[in-house]
Amino acid sequence: MSMPMPMPGASAGAAAAATTGVDVYAHARAGMFSPTVREDPHYVYVPNLADGTVSVIDQQTMRVIGSYATGSEPQHVVPSWDLQTLWVNNNRGNSLSPIDPRTGRLAGPAVPVADPYNLYFTPDGSYAMVIAEANHDIDFRDPHTMALRHSLDVGTQCEGVNHVDFSVDGSYAIATCEFAGRLVKIDLVHQTVLGYLDLGRDAAPQDIKIDPAGQVWYVADMNSDGVHLIDGDRFTKVGFVRTGPETHGLYPSRDGRFLYVANRGGEMASMRPPFPHTGNHGSVSVIAFATRSVVANWPIPGGGTPDMGNVSADGTRLWLSGRRSNVVYVFDTGGAGGADPGAGKLLTKIPVGHEPHGLTVWPQPGRYSLGHTGIMR
Repeated sequence: MSMPMPMPGASAGAAAAATTGVDVYAHARAGMFSPTVREDPHYVYVPNLADGTVSVIDQQTMRVIGSYATGSEPQHVVPSWDLQTLWVNNNRGNSLSPIDPRTGRLAGPAVPVADPYNLYFTPDGSYAMVIAEANHDIDFRDPHTMALRHSLDVGTQCEGVNHVDFSVDGSYAIATCEFAGRLVKIDLVHQTVLGYLDLGRDAAPQDIKIDPAGQVWYVADMNSDGVHLIDGDRFTKVGFVRTGPETHGLYPSRDGRFLYVANRGGEMASMRPPFPHTGNHGSVSVIAFATRSVVANWPIPGGGTPDMGNVSADGTRLWLSGRRSNVVYVFDTGGAGGADPGAGKLLTKIPVGHEPHGLTVWPQPGRYSLGHTGIMR
């Protein structure tokens, strides 16, 4: 395990949060439900990419209670900024299917949208940001009707644009460029590109998350088997933490102390984009924000391919799709609400459809959603 380089002039994790007076996840602690979601059933919504369906799992019984068709190649199920809709991103189907989280059912016909690989919302709720990966675009749209307002071409310099997170003040976002080995920084006020950051010729950045202090951005890299540490304001790389093979999804613990890192478990079969991987030696690594180091690792007995998901509202469970395994994994996060990750472990596997991807655990604590599988603030 490699240790990250410290950031100049800043202490780590909680100490940094105390220094900055910032706690990015302060409004997403256990029990901090918005009135909008208090009566929503506790379900998990799993998009099955190869089937064009969404499986619905009851969180309490851990059983699939329903499945319905949405559109071609659903990639992620994304909570809207106002928490009233879950949008299924039908990537090849060029549409977004609305789910009513109060019923767990489709809420109407799909809305036509070009190339919706992923979906985010600006922190002020003014825009939806459709991540049109194949088109090299970030499309700023009306957050309710999805009507196009402005299309930002991030260019082939950001080939494979896919995952995003946002600065504390909402002035900028950073997106990953999977097939270009770069990051792109976006001015959200003017909806323009501020610059690009190379992570290395062989890099394939995936998910991205900002730390609780709002200083360091963690970037999963499936080709480098770990996470890059980025100073977002300066837009420079400041470290790297090795985790496991095919590092992919990133999720903060409910108490904001840890980062759960899904290692999808494959080895590269080709160095040509989209960098196909084979293998199932997946696991979850737990990084402590305070030390920027791995403090626990949760293997999957018999092998697995954990990908995308989220943490339960009380912090006791981590739900992840098994991308090449056609299951959903449920992990016990250890201790009281995840306080002891050393005691974490796999609880069960739930069979779903083919190629499950960006599942959403709902409801989530928080005032509003920034998108993806539930980035709550």
